Amino acid sequence: MTKPPLWRNVEVLKAAAQVGVVLAVGITLWWLINNLLTNLDEQNIPFGLGFLDDPAGFQVRDSSFDPQSPIWKLIGVGIQNTLISAVVGITLAVVLGVLIGIGRLSTNWVLRKLTTLYVEVFRNIPPLVIIIFVGAALFVNNTALPAFNPSSPPRQIKLPGTDDNFMILSKSRLGFPSVANDGNSGLFWLVMLAVLVVAIGVWRWRTKVNVDTGQPHHRVLYSLATILGLGLIAFVALGGPLRMSWPTVSESGRLIEGGLPTNDAFVALTLALGLYTASHIAEIIRGSILAVPIGQNEAANALALTGFQRYRFVVLPQALRIAMPPVINQFLNLTKNTSLAVAVAYPDVTQVIRTAIGNGQPATQMILALMIVYLTFSLVTSLVLNVVNRRFQLVGR
Repeated sequence: MTKPPLWRNVEVLKAAAQVGVVLAVGITLWWLINNLLTNLDEQNIPFGLGFLDDPAGFQVRDSSFDPQSPIWKLIGVGIQNTLISAVVGITLAVVLGVLIGIGRLSTNWVLRKLTTLYVEVFRNIPPLVIIIFVGAALFVNNTALPAFNPSSPPRQIKLPGTDDNFMILSKSRLGFPSVANDGNSGLFWLVMLAVLVVAIGVWRWRTKVNVDTGQPHHRVLYSLATILGLGLIAFVALGGPLRMSWPTVSESGRLIEGGLPTNDAFVALTLALGLYTASHIAEIIRGSILAVPIGQNEAANALALTGFQRYRFVVLPQALRIAMPPVINQFLNLTKNTSLAVAVAYPDVTQVIRTAIGNGQPATQMILALMIVYLTFSLVTSLVLNVVNRRFQLVGR
């Protein structure tokens, strides 16, 4: 059998097409980079990273950041603020999303309609509008909250029977109690890390007991008892390495010291993104529950399981396997939507880089750094959650 000529050989044509695409992409990237460097050179703008050691020249809201600190530390502060907002927002969105998704399938007419109303309202409003509305409704236009300055002190709610502040409320800043490190705190956290490893071993042991004997595993109870018991022993043995920290108003009357201080911008951004993303997660959870074979529900009912037990042991474990991939996408969207913090002046990484550019820092390198930050956030989140997703997926035989 004679071979077809090269110009009609399918394998040759496939290889040539792939080489052509690679060359086209390479030429396009080379042209873009060359064009950028040429324009920067014409405008006498250096394309180096030496500016990262220059002083930032401005303060970051509610932060101990020194304006004389270098730019790279400024970016680090923005990354930290973005990470905190994303983690808290994702936690809120998951909890609300699961509850609302289950409520959408409730036999209770009122609950079903209320959760449907929630989804239809928040899912169809842009997140930027929700952020601005939450910020204005909770703080800017809230006449019940005082301003935070020496002439208008914040509202300080005392812990009953003490002089400690349980909560500080104002239009611009909030303060809550927290746990602070004391003596031997470093050693204590190392011990707790070892305790966590032991608790994981207890979890695996109880799982093996359940598989081998059929006895109830009670993994959660055994693991929590391990953490609390060994943690209490370590706490007493190290002489109390942790202490309560209560929020107080600084002598200047403009800041909150101690406790867990936060501000209106963080609350508005995180709460708004959590509420918005929860509406999408709720629909994912609802669809995933409906995708579980109806025979599973019938089997659970035949075993006389309660509604909570049916969801806890039968429906949700199977639904979460289905929901995991689209939920990961919602996590990524929430993380990237933190860039909308500019609407409420929250100093996330986008806001601090934007301010640095306005103060004369090179825009090209700063925006490139911003892109790398969000790309890193997304890739790390995807990597971790995809590992979890593969762990929970059933292996076909």
